Formats: sequence, C-alpha cells, structure tokens
Amino acid sequence: MIKEFENLREEEIDVLLTAPVYVAILIAGADGNIDKSERKEAIDVAHSKQSRAREQLVDYYKLVGESFESKFNKLIDELPESAEERNKVLTAELRKLNFILPKMDKNFGVKLHASLKELAKKIAEASGGVLGYLSVSYEESKLIELQMIKEPGK
Repeated sequence: MIKEFENLREEEIDVLLTAPVYVAILIAGADGNIDKSERKEAIDVAHSKQSRAREQLVDYYKLVGESFESKFNKLIDELPESAEERNKVLTAELRKLNFILPKMDKNFGVKLHASLKELAKKIAEASGGVLGYLSVSYEESKLIELQMIKEPGK
C-alpha cells in the first residue's frame, strides 16, 4: 500500500483506485458510444501512466494498472447503456473524491487531480478528427475538465 493511503478507509481507497476507470468510461462514453479506439486508448494510457506519471503518482498508477482493464470492461458491462444514466452514476462516484482528496497529502491530491484531467483529455482525443487524432466531441468537451471534482486545496 502506498503511504498516501494510510489514513483512508478501504472504501475510500477503492474509489481512488477506480477513479481513472470512471474517468475513462465517462469520457469514452460521453457521445453514447464507447468505440474500440477509445477502449484501446484508455487501457494504453492507464498502462503508460505506470511509468510516465508524475513521480509521486507512479506507485498509485502501478496499483491502478493491476486491475484497470478488468475493472474497465466489467463496469462497461454493468453500467447503464444510456449515456445520460451512465454519466450520472460515474459523476456521483467521481464526486466522492471531493471528500477523500482533502484527507490526503495536498501535493498528492493536486497532482492526482491534474493527472485525471490529462487522462480525460487523452481519451477524448482518441477518436475523431484528422486521421483519428486531436478531435474532441461536444459531449466530451462538456466533461473533459472533470468539474465534478474540486481541485484539492481550493
């Protein structure tokens, strides 16, 4: 277990470790359809974060990476098919971070918040645009800033 989790309950740790999955599904499914390129990008980005994340987040992303793909696929199967209903569930889960991040090291919380927003942006850019790059749909653009999560310390 990583030191930033020392003062947290098991349920809080689970929300933290599942947060990148929630973000990935929220953004990938914003337009109602989670296509193959968005699935692949979500899984690839999660794996790359294990070695390319901010130094303080590397251990966190290693833990996330152990179960990211299985959680991602399981949640896609379990969540409502309707984008509107699915987004309500995911937004509620992500809002839980507003109560968890203040209990943690502020620096870790700020970096994690920024990292989740980066993840959202990369997944949003995964489909569409010229040759499939650099295009964010209107639905994705409304969610990409993850406004349901307050920046820690503000």
